[in-house]
Amino acid sequence: MLSAPAPSDDLGFLAGGGKATALIRARDWAAHPLGPPATWPVPLKTALSLILNSPESMILCWGREEMFFFFNETYFPLLGPRLPWAMGTPMREVWADGWDQAWPIIEDAYAGRSQRFVDLPWKLATDRGAEDTWWSFSYSRILDDAGDIAGLFIFTNETTTRVLSDRALIDSQHQLRMLNDTLEQQVEQRTAERDRMWNTSPDLMVTLDLEGHYRRVNPAWATILGYDPAEMIGRHAFDLAHPDDMEATRAALGTVRAGTLPSFENRFRHKDGSYRWIQWVAAPGETEIFAIGRHVSAAKDAEARLREATEQLHQAQKMEAIGQLTGGVAHDFNNLLTIIRGSVELLRRPHLTEARRERYIDAIGETADRAARLTGQLLAFARRQALTPQRIDVAQEVTAVAGLIETLVGVHVAVRVGRPPHACVAEVDRSQLETAIVNLAINARDAIENGQGEGQGEIAILVGCADAIPAAHGRGHVAGRFVTIAVRDDGTGIDPDALPRIFEPFFTTKGVGKGTGLGLSQVIGFAQQSGGDVVVESVPECGTTFTLFLPRIDGAVESGDAAAMPEAAADTEGLRILLVEDHPDVGAFATEALAELGHSSVHVAAATEAIARIEAAPGRFDVVFSDVMMPGMNGVALAQVIAARFPQLPVVLSSGYSEVLADNAHHGFDLLQKPYSVEQLSRALRQAVAQRRG
Repeated sequence: MLSAPAPSDDLGFLAGGGKATALIRARDWAAHPLGPPATWPVPLKTALSLILNSPESMILCWGREEMFFFFNETYFPLLGPRLPWAMGTPMREVWADGWDQAWPIIEDAYAGRSQRFVDLPWKLATDRGAEDTWWSFSYSRILDDAGDIAGLFIFTNETTTRVLSDRALIDSQHQLRMLNDTLEQQVEQRTAERDRMWNTSPDLMVTLDLEGHYRRVNPAWATILGYDPAEMIGRHAFDLAHPDDMEATRAALGTVRAGTLPSFENRFRHKDGSYRWIQWVAAPGETEIFAIGRHVSAAKDAEARLREATEQLHQAQKMEAIGQLTGGVAHDFNNLLTIIRGSVELLRRPHLTEARRERYIDAIGETADRAARLTGQLLAFARRQALTPQRIDVAQEVTAVAGLIETLVGVHVAVRVGRPPHACVAEVDRSQLETAIVNLAINARDAIENGQGEGQGEIAILVGCADAIPAAHGRGHVAGRFVTIAVRDDGTGIDPDALPRIFEPFFTTKGVGKGTGLGLSQVIGFAQQSGGDVVVESVPECGTTFTLFLPRIDGAVESGDAAAMPEAAADTEGLRILLVEDHPDVGAFATEALAELGHSSVHVAAATEAIARIEAAPGRFDVVFSDVMMPGMNGVALAQVIAARFPQLPVVLSSGYSEVLADNAHHGFDLLQKPYSVEQLSRALRQAVAQRRG
């Protein structure tokens, strides 16, 4: 970042203050308690530089007692005749006429009870204008490094003009309401104007009786539909309606009889037999209906062409996205399947050493785990990932994961963490949050390495709070309370052409083998599924900032292992399990796994058969282990039946289906996500039984 050239004297902190700086330089400070500006303390210089360069109307009062008054150029109009002498003068002298009202607010600010006031009435002397004024402002105390009060920051704007304008508007609205009370008289006075509009309007105008017969039509009927007005008198509104629009036309006539018809479109037959699209508005009177119809055939044709073109574009974009997604999934899964298939073939070779056999088995297991993680990243992007939210202090979590990030990015990249002094609590999935932070950090590291050879640079991870999410991804500004995690790098930045696509799965600007293109997809999927979003700011060759917004909540945090289930007691060994699984291969695997764990099981393929087995011998089984997605009654419905009829019999559900995983919190039963390991299966069953027995 380039710095402004230093001024020639030792008052560089006054740079950029315009006329306010000129006032400071012009004052004789020799006899002032603060002394010459060059000798002022650094905190005062820093604070003064801040307000002088701010476009907002700001005041700095330095010192707890004297409160020497400083202000920027934007504040000038508020001072009136006090402007020439106010700079550096104690605040109680500058605003002596408002001091009694200001002092209690200052005391509250000094006590840490800062408030924001909007349109607060304030009585002032008349030397600067009206005596009654209104102000919007906030007072905030300034503490030194010892925690003592060093001064006061004030953001302030006079709102007298707007308050008076609002009052004038209210008065005018009252006058308008009084004018509306005499509307009948005004209508009578304007009858002539109405008749002229009737005869010259390019839109269809008509009065009908309450049954829908035309009483009077204007000349535009001849222009738009080819009928002389005399031909239309006595005809019914349904006579010219298109047959396909007849039911809607009848409904519209019923609506206008009951009240105003704000907008309605149908097709009317031209005298030559063709049809025209007419957009109607109508209102009833005591004995008749008045309606206006605008000819919109050209607009409807253009709308139809635009809709067709838009649908074609959306279809093309959808097919492109599907092609990219399926191509990326196929590429990654084919790589994983290559490892698995090759390892299986090698295992079948005779005379394998035990070491090689273990190596191939490990390769299969590790590859299966990678496949599960790949599926998880896709589910996160689609906001179908099963989350386990906890109340956590996001700042503590970022600090805890910083060590891992330092290891991942290497010694050439510095990692700096900034966090506020207060807790920033959000209710999110801890594991997914850690993954999102790591993904952003790795992305930042790669950007630094691409731009600076050996990767010398810095990644800053800054935690804070915000009151809104800026507009992004085609949606508008979102108000609320949010915790923010900004990951900032000084790398190459993102090309503007690539910026709209960076969150698409498998889209990457990195070289071959440098990334899967799923990291940012996981980040935005996790953020949006958690109720937040991600905003990115990037300048090519200057760096990028990704800001993760998560809903902020009040309340105590949960410990890292708060969600962990207690280990079951040893007496849960040798369980009797009813296995409900319609897929024969998965059922066979689960049966073998349960046997290896020392449990006995009965395998059925349908929920109805499972209920029959339980009813035949209610105490036969210790736990039911059921798939969710099955023909007929699904696993959730089965679990609900068991909970109602056999409340002491625990149920563990299993599914790999994304909708079930996303809605897990709604059905209230233990859910084991596929693919699961034998150890995960054992733990889930033991915990379910232990909970029920406890």
